[in-house]
Amino acid sequence: MSTNLLMLDLVKAIYWFDESLQQGLRSRGWNDVTRAQSLVLANLANGESRSARIAENLGVSRQAMSQMLAEMAAKDLVCVADDPSDRRARIVTFSPSSAALREDAGAILHALEERLERHIGKAKMKAVRAAMAIDWRSV
Repeated sequence: MSTNLLMLDLVKAIYWFDESLQQGLRSRGWNDVTRAQSLVLANLANGESRSARIAENLGVSRQAMSQMLAEMAAKDLVCVADDPSDRRARIVTFSPSSAALREDAGAILHALEERLERHIGKAKMKAVRAAMAIDWRSV
């Protein structure tokens, strides 16, 4: 018996987006951004700046996120600083030198969304966006 589990379809969608992003970045000369790092960068591009929230969004521990952010800071992809309003929290931002990477990744992701919309149609794309725009913590 075969069933279509939504989780597996969502994972396939994530992999399609990320593999297409990785290919696009490589074609533009960005060779060393990992899948995990691209997901961190996507969180930053979407407005998330607290390292604990990024860790929660990606389903990893704060310790793992701290290690990943240290590696990304060493590559000069991000800057990590103490939150002035909460000394226990860390704020993550794009590093100034990552502007070109940020622009390229944004252009690639927007092009991928346009490609998907052409494939499934505007109405379905609107429905996908609406369905995914929920507070997953409240489910």
